[in-house]
Amino acid sequence: MSGALPRRRLVPTEVAALAAGVPAATVRKWASRGRIRRYGRPGRAEYDLDEVFTIASAKPPPAHTTHSSN
Repeated sequence: MSGALPRRRLVPTEVAALAAGVPAATVRKWASRGRIRRYGRPGRAEYDLDEVFTIASAKPPPAHTTHSSN
């Protein structure tokens, strides 16, 4: 069946965070802001790895603080 939707690869918050290289709080923040969709049931959040990878690859690099030696 060629018209079938791709299956979601759902993982718990901690695994999604590990895959994205961010803290679990960041994954929860992405979901609360509507950047990724939360699946699962109350008390057991799950996220689609493809969505997590997409948003993680779009995140800006960490800001670097430079100190001047004036």
